[in-house]
Amino acid sequence: MSRRRWSAVAVTAGFACMMLCSGCGLFGGKKGPGDDMVAPETQPLTGDVGMGSREGFGPGEGTRVTDPAAQIENVLFSFDSYQIEQAELPKIERAADFMKKNADVRLITEGHCDERGSNEYNMSLGEHRADAVRAYLVGLGIDASRIQTKSYGEEKPLNAGHDESSWRVNRRVEFAFYR
Repeated sequence: MSRRRWSAVAVTAGFACMMLCSGCGLFGGKKGPGDDMVAPETQPLTGDVGMGSREGFGPGEGTRVTDPAAQIENVLFSFDSYQIEQAELPKIERAADFMKKNADVRLITEGHCDERGSNEYNMSLGEHRADAVRAYLVGLGIDASRIQTKSYGEEKPLNAGHDESSWRVNRRVEFAFYR
């Protein structure tokens, strides 16, 4: 094979590799703030906004809130990301409003993933998603001690399908309010 042909093959292979890796974030393929995404670390934060406790309240220590105002849509995420998209912010803001109006309510943000990736990776990604929503709520003025996080990884899909439309609804954070 000629030198010119090898160069073309190398450039094509390099470009293909870069495109594949950009989808997993190695070359900045994920959108950042200003590109319809909000990085959790850039939110105005107050108080303790580290990972939420995974103990202290929940089904065994309170009653699940069934008030229709507490039925807030899930926050959806892009593939392999825990950055909150601008379009998802109103959902989190509704949760904050509900908590401000109900001082006795506590929340567990439950992070979920689609089926792609290892169990360990998805548990970690689900945790990051739940923590990102928690950090945004704290930035909106909700006391961090009222919010816990939990990751289910890929274990509780909403849609058992194996295509993008199924995976999209499975990449989420759900709100579980307790009194």
